[in-house]
Amino acid sequence: MHTIILGDSQAIFRAGTARVLATEEDFRIIAECSNLEHLHRAMQTCQAAIILVASTLKPDFASVLERARQMNARMIVIAESSDLAENYAAVGADGIVYRNISGPALVECMRKVLNGELWIQTTALTLETEEEDLVGQRVRDRLTPKELKITALIVQGCKNKEIAMRLGTTEQVIKNYLRSIYDKTGVSDRLELALFTIHHRILAEAAARAVESMHLMQNI
Repeated sequence: MHTIILGDSQAIFRAGTARVLATEEDFRIIAECSNLEHLHRAMQTCQAAIILVASTLKPDFASVLERARQMNARMIVIAESSDLAENYAAVGADGIVYRNISGPALVECMRKVLNGELWIQTTALTLETEEEDLVGQRVRDRLTPKELKITALIVQGCKNKEIAMRLGTTEQVIKNYLRSIYDKTGVSDRLELALFTIHHRILAEAAARAVESMHLMQNI
């Protein structure tokens, strides 16, 4: 059994990773850490084969890597789209992935890393132009401005009640909007919606802009 410590502040990504790895009989997440303190505590008390840590936690990678080596573990970095993979490879990371990575590719990364190989998600997978991401473009164009705002808030981990409060409406109205969003994106629940949005950068950026414009209007 290959055990994994997952450190990431984004609950949606943690949940998506857990769902992907649940289908693999020989992988098991033994600790999910939402902040750096929890990550360090888990690394002191748990024995893991892989340390999967997000760059957004801003850890001391040299320290994390040293501890990983002490427990004979491998370190994989979850990078942001603006991060350079070479920077993490330079500090000794065994694998570098981005948030738009597919489930099969994440599993492949883990297996390669466990075999002692360096695995870096390629630029072709991480940088999608508007022309290349036709699915993301099509879904973006189908969603209304309010649906884009709701999508962005779902990605942030907001519940229906909080979304309703932010948009000045009711939970039932939000549920109605979500049914429409699910139909347009082809997903079945909020977790799939969040993962779909993260994977399609064009859609994620449009949703982020929509919710940013909402905040600007509220501050006027």
